[in-house]
Amino acid sequence: MRYEYITGNTAIAKASITAGLKFYAGYPITPTSDIFEYLARELPKRGGHVVQFEDEIASINAAVGASWACAKSMTATSGPGFSLMLETLSLAVITETPLVVAYVMRTGPSTGVPTRSGQYDVLQATYGFHGGLVIPVLAPSTPQEAYDLTVRAFNVSEELRTPVVLLSDAVVAHTYGKVAVRERGEVEVVDRGKPSVSPEAYRPYDPLGGLVPPMACFGEGYNVLVESLTHDERGYYAPRTDIQRRLMWRLYRKVVESSEKLFDYSATHLDGCEHALVSYGSTALSARAAAKLLREEGFRACSVTLRTLFPVYEEGVAGLLKGVEKVFVVENNVGLYFRELRGVLRDKEVVSVPLIDLDMPLPQEVAGVVKKWL
Repeated sequence: MRYEYITGNTAIAKASITAGLKFYAGYPITPTSDIFEYLARELPKRGGHVVQFEDEIASINAAVGASWACAKSMTATSGPGFSLMLETLSLAVITETPLVVAYVMRTGPSTGVPTRSGQYDVLQATYGFHGGLVIPVLAPSTPQEAYDLTVRAFNVSEELRTPVVLLSDAVVAHTYGKVAVRERGEVEVVDRGKPSVSPEAYRPYDPLGGLVPPMACFGEGYNVLVESLTHDERGYYAPRTDIQRRLMWRLYRKVVESSEKLFDYSATHLDGCEHALVSYGSTALSARAAAKLLREEGFRACSVTLRTLFPVYEEGVAGLLKGVEKVFVVENNVGLYFRELRGVLRDKEVVSVPLIDLDMPLPQEVAGVVKKWL
């Protein structure tokens, strides 16, 4: 392990190599292009491939194809590009394709301010694609978390055979920080489960009594079907209610029933806390500092930074904030994730603190809004 002073985007790029990335498909877009640039220099030195495609649609489709050729794959984008990727993201869900999308949010909607930050796309990250299921979404708030959660995103993707969104923002992307950089042997790296049966007995979507089927790749001698239609365990189109029902519930359960394992957070001064400031991404830094200011003024305040946004581990969130009287959800948007937490924390007052800023709200502004409620 060594320490480096790097940005959040560089941390994502370095961590993806540590996690075993072999194929990066991308199209330049602010504020993610330096991920692309770093990987274009470094990944080929480690036996990987980096390709610039004509747009985001081609990029994510190429990443899906490379994953089926057994290459750990990733693409990176921001709001407008992610909108173009959504159809293929749905394809990756139904075909159970391991894939990481580094999504660095910027000011929106539409073109917005490409070089500045925001958290406007937190719901799009998991709900934007069609099909009504859930994609795991991990959200770093510092360069160190960007590194650690990138490795975790690849591991979750491989273990659950699902696309995973690493949801950063422009502040995290371009902020420098001290990061513990590890080599592959120094971190846990998960690879997808492989078939233990003969090619003749293999069925591409048979979970063998579990929820996640083992995955054979093209060129390994197995009959591999990448079917976007409703399919049975053989991968054959089967337009029947019983097949659709079985497939949908399995795709849903394999992610949602992993909620407890995926749940990740950090907290300060949680013991004896009466007023919790809950946030994520770069805004969590402001919320953390605001909680400190409030404590200096005599308020029993604490801060909670959520690193896993979806699937929502309801029991974990409720247990974490069990003794708190008021929960303030601090976001750099119009109050989007507040809607998720309001439904989970039905036994207490949950207050939205939507502070829109082109970078990140000042701690004093956060503390000022909270004091008005107290």
